[in-house]
Amino acid sequence: MSYILGIDVGTTSVKVVLLETNSKTVCASQTLATESDITDSNGIRAKEQDTRAIIDTLNRCVALLPGDKLQSVRSIGVSGQMHGVLFWRAESGSDWPSSESFTARDTSQLITWQDGRCSSDFLSSLPKPDSHLSVATGFGCATIFWYMKHRPEFLKDFTAAGTIQDYVVSMLCGLDNCVMTPQNAASWGFFNTRTNQWNTDVLKAASFPLSLLPHCVPSGSLVGQTCFEWHGIAAGAAVGAALGDFQCSVYSCMRARTDAVLNISTSAQLTFAMPADFKPPRSTQPTSSVSYFPYFDNTYLAVAASLNGGNVLASFVEILTAWMKELGAELKDPSLYEKLLCLGLRQESTDLRVTPTILGERHNPLSLGQVTNISTSNLSLGHVIRGLCHGVLDNIKSMMPAELLLQAGVTRIVGSGSALTRNEVLRQEAERAFSLPVVYGQNADSAVGVALVLCDRP
Repeated sequence: MSYILGIDVGTTSVKVVLLETNSKTVCASQTLATESDITDSNGIRAKEQDTRAIIDTLNRCVALLPGDKLQSVRSIGVSGQMHGVLFWRAESGSDWPSSESFTARDTSQLITWQDGRCSSDFLSSLPKPDSHLSVATGFGCATIFWYMKHRPEFLKDFTAAGTIQDYVVSMLCGLDNCVMTPQNAASWGFFNTRTNQWNTDVLKAASFPLSLLPHCVPSGSLVGQTCFEWHGIAAGAAVGAALGDFQCSVYSCMRARTDAVLNISTSAQLTFAMPADFKPPRSTQPTSSVSYFPYFDNTYLAVAASLNGGNVLASFVEILTAWMKELGAELKDPSLYEKLLCLGLRQESTDLRVTPTILGERHNPLSLGQVTNISTSNLSLGHVIRGLCHGVLDNIKSMMPAELLLQAGVTRIVGSGSALTRNEVLRQEAERAFSLPVVYGQNADSAVGVALVLCDRP
């Protein structure tokens, strides 16, 4: 038997799976939290993660997989969190590790997709991209522009830049540059998906460091081989170019082109496949709530990507805990979230209206959360949880109305994601929000998806 190792470097955790190539079944998997978040002490709304902690978590994850199966791994696929940027030194002949596990070195911290340092005013000062996709804070090119203005000396220390998953591929293959797919390049901004090229003329005119732009290859292609034995995986195993976690999660559970996928985890996305001959608009549509992300074989996904998903529920739990602490009644109950969900389940409906956009949205970054229709009878925790879950679904439905799904020929919605899986209240609200059946069972999984991509490719 032979296996494919699928890796997903997520926002909060690393997941690895072993996919048996003939049956396309997962025979082993491991997930570990990275615990890599770095506190913003500079007051610039930075969201950074410790690169060493992420790579260490990846090594620990792979080491937990069955050793005999790792010896039969023939290829490795890597996906991960999109939009963010990591800088490193990758000169020809550089000292990449050649041992059982590798350690991040000569890198910056990972600036994630959640980074908020690029204000609306700063973004409006950037050149207009030659792309149908707008540029937002947390996007790789926007972050590089921010460093050009505020810390230009920082960029001089590095020779390459990419997403965290691109870095993992570079390390595994010992590459002296960064190779990137259109899936990740589009998430950086200033990339034209029609031509699959960076906006080099636009960027050059703005004195952008073009040497930091990765070389692009087709999504689903191989870029090299492992240059050392890694946890029993022999040197010479094929390695695919890193893919976007969103596209891989969709690939893992979209069974037909008439499926739409609703994924609610840290954030939330609702997506469906566009026809094979579809081409996106030629210019940006910054106020549109629907974007078109590159998928595979020059096709696109229509995506309503909300920044507000399971994270707003987690924020409410944190706020509630902080309130209790302020009152001198500190609450240390690991089951608090589950208890709140039980209260929400008992409250079958509510007229309390919660707009949960506390993180704004990319198409409307200045939007704020709201609570309306408040009365003395709907302020119990059950009403609040029910209203919050309803609001998450109402927000994503407002971004991609049910009418749009029906016009596209969508016949059902595949529900997935860690927040949706854990939260029965969210599932109830999802089934009420759309006039289409919502099915579960095949949970979106980026690590599985990236392994399936390699398994299905010639």
